[in-house]
Amino acid sequence: MSTASTSPRGTLGEQAPPNLVETTVFPVLFAISFCHLLNDMVQSLIVAIYPMLKASYHLDFSQVGLISLTYQSTASLLQPAVGLYTDYRPRPYSLSLGMGCTWLGLLSVSRAHSFPMLLVSVALVGMGSAVFHPESSRVARMASGTQHGLAQSIFQVGGNAGASVGPLLAAFLVAPRGQGSVAWLSLATFLAIVVLTWVGGWYQRNHRALPRPHPSGRAASHAIHAALSRCQITLALAVLLALIFSKYFYLSSIGSYYTFYLIGKFHLSVQSAQIHLFLFLGAAAAGTFAGGPIGDRIGRKYVIWGSILGVLPFTLLLPYANLFWTSILTVVIGLVIASAFSAILVYAHELFPGRVGMISGLFFGLAFGMSGVGAAVLGRLADRTSIGFVYHVCSFLPAIGILAAWLPNLERRQPVVA
Repeated sequence: MSTASTSPRGTLGEQAPPNLVETTVFPVLFAISFCHLLNDMVQSLIVAIYPMLKASYHLDFSQVGLISLTYQSTASLLQPAVGLYTDYRPRPYSLSLGMGCTWLGLLSVSRAHSFPMLLVSVALVGMGSAVFHPESSRVARMASGTQHGLAQSIFQVGGNAGASVGPLLAAFLVAPRGQGSVAWLSLATFLAIVVLTWVGGWYQRNHRALPRPHPSGRAASHAIHAALSRCQITLALAVLLALIFSKYFYLSSIGSYYTFYLIGKFHLSVQSAQIHLFLFLGAAAAGTFAGGPIGDRIGRKYVIWGSILGVLPFTLLLPYANLFWTSILTVVIGLVIASAFSAILVYAHELFPGRVGMISGLFFGLAFGMSGVGAAVLGRLADRTSIGFVYHVCSFLPAIGILAAWLPNLERRQPVVA
């Protein structure tokens, strides 16, 4: 029998302990994916009603960006802290408590009568997401068996599917009935609380065997790959963070301002623009599901590289396209660019085993943060120039994907166990 050799570089060269769950637990994965759908449906609904809020509160684009920044920064700053804390002290029922915070925020959005109250409301929704994402990503990892990429894709596709539904709800439920109708969606978050309570029970029964960090800060679990030097790990982490910046800064231009772009350039109605946004987000959901399983088969580095850099020709063409080709190009962009996140997250989990919560919180938090900062910066740029100019500038962001060439091939470093 041959086993992985140990390394003097500490825990990064030693053999991993057995997986907590040896087979993939699909009921748990589907449950957490369904709740991700409901959670992100609420988030995308808030973004989709920006045109209505802009008109109701007489906002400029900078204030619209501030709404996104408030929500996204609340989520992004808290997520790594939540993940790090629960790496040491798992809290199985924190998922349902976090969704309860989202429920309160949603009710508050429906009743907000001033811009400051609106900011407080979206901050509550952000706090709920700050708990939900790192903890639910941990559950997906626990239930994955050996199919880590597939598990993260199942989890992620729920979120992207929910994000695609939000604009439809805005177009056909909120727009005709007004801001108060947002309260009806609190029923969806209440359903998520019920499901997450069941998931919390499964988590409670299984979390004790999870690898935990040592109280001194040293990971108690061991790498599942042969040793990488700390310099290689630091470089790989920096590249992943740069790719997240590229991906989510670009996506914030679509998520926050695509409806305004379509209305301004092609003179579409708000409802028609939201349907086009739904097409983009639906394509992103399909791309998300593909990324994880493909990464399991061919290697996550190649999925990451192809997803970020591969979308560049389409983003460069988008500002020059007519309405028909704008619709086609955004669908292609959604399919390609969305496939990266599951692969990036699993790749980062493998760089830092035993830190699932912290790494999940860091990457989800950075994704939220880049979306929020991007929305604020791009909103300011749009006020000073135009929405069309924003899309010209953002079209070059996927070129950062060339940095993926510096990522090590982790699959080739996997120890052989007879």
